[in-house]
Amino acid sequence: MKRQLAILLLSAIVLPAYSQGEVYLCVDSNGNREYKNTGSVARCKKVDLPGVSTIPSAPKKPVAQTASAKPADFPRVDNTVQKARDSDRKQILQDEMRTEEQKLAEIRREYNNGEPERRGDERNYAKYQERTAALKDDLARTEKNVEALKRELGNLK
Repeated sequence: MKRQLAILLLSAIVLPAYSQGEVYLCVDSNGNREYKNTGSVARCKKVDLPGVSTIPSAPKKPVAQTASAKPADFPRVDNTVQKARDSDRKQILQDEMRTEEQKLAEIRREYNNGEPERRGDERNYAKYQERTAALKDDLARTEKNVEALKRELGNLK
C-alpha cells in the first residue's frame, strides 16, 4: 500500500514536468486549424512555444485604509431619496411576486398534478408527454422564482 502511494506521489510530481511536450499545428483539407500533442497526422507542423514563465507574487503590504473608508468625492444620496428608492424597489418586487404567483397558479391548474388534459392537436402520446414535461419544468422554474422573490422581499424588511 505504501509503495502504491509513493508511486502515485512520485508520478504527481514528475508528470507535470513532461506536460510541456511538443505541440503541433495541424491544418485539415477544409483549412481548419487544430493543435495536437502528436504530429503523426499529415499536414502538421511543430510549433515552437515559449516556456512557461512564472511571476513571483508581490509582497503583501499592510492596508492603510479601513474597508469602510470612502473617498471624499464619493457620491452621497440623501436619506429621503434612498427611502423612496427602497420603496420603489419593494413595490416592483411585490408586483413581480403577484405576477409570478398568478403564473404559478395557472401552471398548477393546467399541470393538474402531472396529468394535464389532452388537447385536440396532441394526437400521439409523445406530444402529450412533451407538453407535460414542459409544464413540469415551467412549474419548477416558477416555484423557484417565487422563492427567490420571497427571499429578496425578506431581505428588504
